[in-house]
Amino acid sequence: MFYNFVPIYLSGEFSLSEAQVGLALGAMGFFMALVHIPSGRLADKVGRRPLLIVAWSMGLASTWVMALSTRLPFYLIGLFSYGLTAFVSSPLSSYVTAAPSKWELGKKLALISASFNIGMALGPVSGGWLSEAYGMRSVYFAAMIVFVISTLLVTLIAPQPIDQHDVSTPPQPLWNNRRFLSFLGVIAFAAFAMYLAQPLTPNFLKETRHLSLSQTGWVFSAGALGNALLTVAVSQFKPRHGFILGQLCVALFAALMWMGSGLPAFMLAHFLLGGFRAARPMAQAQARELVHPSQMGLMYGTIETAYSIIFIVAPPLAGVLFERDPFFIYPLAFGLILISAVLSFIARLKPSNVPTF
Repeated sequence: MFYNFVPIYLSGEFSLSEAQVGLALGAMGFFMALVHIPSGRLADKVGRRPLLIVAWSMGLASTWVMALSTRLPFYLIGLFSYGLTAFVSSPLSSYVTAAPSKWELGKKLALISASFNIGMALGPVSGGWLSEAYGMRSVYFAAMIVFVISTLLVTLIAPQPIDQHDVSTPPQPLWNNRRFLSFLGVIAFAAFAMYLAQPLTPNFLKETRHLSLSQTGWVFSAGALGNALLTVAVSQFKPRHGFILGQLCVALFAALMWMGSGLPAFMLAHFLLGGFRAARPMAQAQARELVHPSQMGLMYGTIETAYSIIFIVAPPLAGVLFERDPFFIYPLAFGLILISAVLSFIARLKPSNVPTF
């Protein structure tokens, strides 16, 4: 409800320049990147449910601080604290993995991802309406009410036992697990290839393709729909095939942005961009086969950290490429994605001896 409007709120409420807003958002991203591996480790040691409750409670408290803040330092404390709640990703994925279900792991992870994406589509719409009707600050108070309900609900989830390993035959340390580390490299390269063209695409639509703001809104709405629907659709395939299919969808996005013209083409491109989010749970499901259950949280945290690094590294490179030639980044991304899809195909995951749920 409020996250997409944070840059506008910072510049309007606190009179920050664009450079200062960028610095604040960059600092928030830094805090988000720091927490994944420690939270995954903690999830393995103390359990997932306690960390989920802490994350929801931190989200509520951070939103409360931002809602009540009339001075920039206090608002930034709330904003950065909200960034720290990114640690929820690893224990949440671990909790879903361990939850008893007849569904395959890829489908379970995809359901959580699709639910998140539906919220990301509905939240800005309601937040925008509240902002126009009652002011942007009202969105934070509305979000607090939602957080109160959500936090009460998450306290009702069932506890799970902590996974233990046989003391006589402990699993190898995750950092010595060559099969996992090799596949982590495949995931990181695929994420980089798929994300490279994304950060500057809004600028490309406005400055190069000359779309109006209302047309751009339709494009992003199609993207939000694609995030949810493609995540569910791709989960119907085996994780290895779904991972490749998600990448190919993003390759088509790059091709349409490069060679397409007109609003329908760009809407279709952004719908297909949903393959980026759809590929993520498919990668996680494959990686899960390579580690012991007692290392599951650390494994998910490591993958989330790899994604966070990509999100930090790719935008500056995209900016340099965009300034030289705004079209070049799309054929480049298309080629890199095809390479990553081939690498994903070659990285055949042999049946693992690691126990699975």
